[in-house]
Amino acid sequence: MTLRARLTTALLTVVLGPVLVGAYFVGSAVAAVDRSRSTERLAVAATAVRASVDALCQQLRAAADTVALADDRAAVAGQVVGRGLAAAVRVTDVAGKVTHATGQSPTAPWRDCSARTPVDVAPGALAVRVDLWDATGVPQGTVTTAQPVDPAFMARLAGVTGAAVTLLGGPDAASRPRHTTEPAGVHEAVLAAAGGLDGERVVGTADGRYVRRVGPSDGQPLPLVLSVPSDRPPGLYAVLVAAVLLVTLLAVIVAGRLARVTTRPLVELVKAVDRVARGDLTARVPVRSRDEVGRLADAFNRMTRETGTYVTALTSSRDQLRGHLAVLGDTLASTHDLQRILRLILHSAIAATGARAGAVLLVEPGGQLVAQATEGIEAPASGSGPIRVPLGDLVGAVTVSGESRRGRVEPSGVPPGEPRCRTYVAVPFAAPRDVGPARGDGPAARPGGPPDGTAPATFGVLALYDRLGGDDFDDDDLVTLRTFAGHAAVAVDNVRVHEEAQRLSLTDPLTGLWNYRYLRQSLRREVERATRFGRMLSVLVLDLDRFKHINDTHGHTAGDLVLVEFARRIRGEIREVDLAFRQGGEEFVVLLPETDALGAAIVAGRLGAAVRGTPIAVGGLGEPVLVPVTVSIGVAVHPDHGGTGQEVLDAADEALYAAKASGRDTWRIAGMAGAVTPALELPVSAGPAEGLPRAGARREAPDGPRATRGNGPETDPLQGSGTAAPDGPTSGPHPPRQSRGR
Repeated sequence: MTLRARLTTALLTVVLGPVLVGAYFVGSAVAAVDRSRSTERLAVAATAVRASVDALCQQLRAAADTVALADDRAAVAGQVVGRGLAAAVRVTDVAGKVTHATGQSPTAPWRDCSARTPVDVAPGALAVRVDLWDATGVPQGTVTTAQPVDPAFMARLAGVTGAAVTLLGGPDAASRPRHTTEPAGVHEAVLAAAGGLDGERVVGTADGRYVRRVGPSDGQPLPLVLSVPSDRPPGLYAVLVAAVLLVTLLAVIVAGRLARVTTRPLVELVKAVDRVARGDLTARVPVRSRDEVGRLADAFNRMTRETGTYVTALTSSRDQLRGHLAVLGDTLASTHDLQRILRLILHSAIAATGARAGAVLLVEPGGQLVAQATEGIEAPASGSGPIRVPLGDLVGAVTVSGESRRGRVEPSGVPPGEPRCRTYVAVPFAAPRDVGPARGDGPAARPGGPPDGTAPATFGVLALYDRLGGDDFDDDDLVTLRTFAGHAAVAVDNVRVHEEAQRLSLTDPLTGLWNYRYLRQSLRREVERATRFGRMLSVLVLDLDRFKHINDTHGHTAGDLVLVEFARRIRGEIREVDLAFRQGGEEFVVLLPETDALGAAIVAGRLGAAVRGTPIAVGGLGEPVLVPVTVSIGVAVHPDHGGTGQEVLDAADEALYAAKASGRDTWRIAGMAGAVTPALELPVSAGPAEGLPRAGARREAPDGPRATRGNGPETDPLQGSGTAAPDGPTSGPHPPRQSRGR
């Protein structure tokens, strides 16, 4: 099925579907509304018939009562007839003999207004009978008043009800009508429709009329049939069918036209695409409109023109490609993803020179070049990791000399550790500037730096191997790679500077501990981890006692020395997984993951002993002065003392105030409800020398290992869970890490 056929079918479906549904809805709605309105009209007409017949019967009863109560019944009867209250009055005695009757009587039979049973013959008149009694209560006869049921009476009913009225000649609708106001030619259909009716049901006829029977019933003894004409417009369904057919015809014409107009540009576009696929970039598509298809054709034309321009530019000269690579190198200087930079450098260099393989190698401590990115080079046969090249011949010599090299080498003459090749070119990554003393920890700022802390002149090499086609690398390749390597060196240096800036932004420059900013991050992270795994987290807030006195007595330089030494002693007493922070001034914070209150108390006692045990030497050019230092510590535990990190930190701070208030040089644990509990029954000077284990160290009880709180392996309940680092306490700040499983 073609696209044009699918579009035509879709348009016809979209158009004809709503049209058919709308036509059906209109026809159904009109029929329903017409039937509902006709039913209401017949209900109103039936009510009017009952009211009219009841009013006539009440009038006849009042006339009969008037005659019965009169002394001169003959005179009163004449007056009743004369005033039109009744058509006839008849007086009978107890034997049924007529004693008085007015003029011409209506046609028999007379139908009593109170009668309910159907009659075999339609009544000629409606009558009301009243009994006569004397003063002693002896019956004397009856008085009967009557009103004829004739065409005039039926016309009055039709005028009152607004419907056609038919008086049946018998008890069923099959009887010949006695009187009717139905139009000629429709009363037969009306009687046929009324044949199966009972109660208040309404049916329609083929002639467009609605029929309902009324009576005989209480207060309405006449067998009547009411009918009203339909309000539905004649020929409605024929008009709807004609409209649907007309719309269908128009939809087919319009859909075909639209499909042809829509698909014509697409057909032209497909032909043009086929030409482009065969290599003809001069193919163009006529732009016939400014709609989406027209914009697509215009975009295709622009694409083919630009593609032709690009192909011409790419095939014109390799020098233009090298110029684009130089621009690309400028953009690499602002990127901080080192691995991505190195891969992009290598890939672009290989594409620019037509090399088979290449590698980017950086100098690492130990005097080796380690491949950070490779392409087209087989992994070492040992499978022990990345390619490592010693600082010797060939590529390794570029790092030592700092000079670019290119040449040819026999496969058997390739030094051990370097990739096998026939031709090569290697360009060093030179330091973009004199960076001065090394930054960061360790003996040198950069991998492979000298011990004196100065940055090396070369910290990496870009090496390419075996140009495709067998030609040697030429001087143009060497110049291009030198420029490219200069940009790459800037990019690598930027990444390292960025990493160093990130580290410095999270550490305290004086003590080397984590700063307050990283405290907020770590506290939130550790609380979330403790909550997720159902573990405890202890927080210690430490404050040097009378630190202002040290500054005032020995100077701020001495105070800084005290802070540095105090930070070193904190690092020496905590586990690898614990975190130490300088919150500000002489106040410090220690986080002990997976450590309960008892373990935190032991750590607090050990920290106090470590500070108190050895005075700190301060002084300038003269003899050093030993300054005794003590510390007060507040302890709080999550979740016992707070549900959030800030709550636990505030609780530990309150405990610190309690320790200060109790005389300093001690520690206190925060109470469960915010109050501060006395210190546990442990010596204030308790430390490792007195047999108390370090936080995280295992201790054997007399009966074997004791289990800590939680679900992890058995550890000392006096400690936070975990073990100390194999090499002892950490000596400096460490980056955030996941705590070891317990």
